[in-house]
Amino acid sequence: MQIILIKDVDNLGGAHEMVEVSPGYARNYLIPQKYAIEASHSNTKILEERRKQKQKKEDKLMAEINKVTEVLKASPIKIGAKIGTSGKIFGSVTSIQLSRAIREQKGYEIDRRRITLLDEVKEAGTHKASIDFGKENILEIEFEVVGE
Repeated sequence: MQIILIKDVDNLGGAHEMVEVSPGYARNYLIPQKYAIEASHSNTKILEERRKQKQKKEDKLMAEINKVTEVLKASPIKIGAKIGTSGKIFGSVTSIQLSRAIREQKGYEIDRRRITLLDEVKEAGTHKASIDFGKENILEIEFEVVGE
């Protein structure tokens, strides 16, 4: 029996997938628990329309991510910090400061939890960080720590 999954089901498939299962499993468990619906002609058309809408949404999101990527790679981000005579920073630079600098200099709001510093930033100079946009879209950027 063919069914369309409404929710993710372990060892069977993800939401909005059409799968083949035994009739008893579908009638006695999946359909009553609202995990699936029967794969009728109308339900199949609805599934195809949802897939198209999901694809459009993902394409729009990818275009936005590419736009943000180009802006972030265009020029390095500068972060001001108090620096001692030996060139070391008092404290360290965090993802919060980097997120704030991106918002002020580039105009994009990026959540600090998506930013990962690749090394501990305790000295002035150029450093690297990665930004995870989700769906395996990771951007590596450079930022510069300068004295205030």
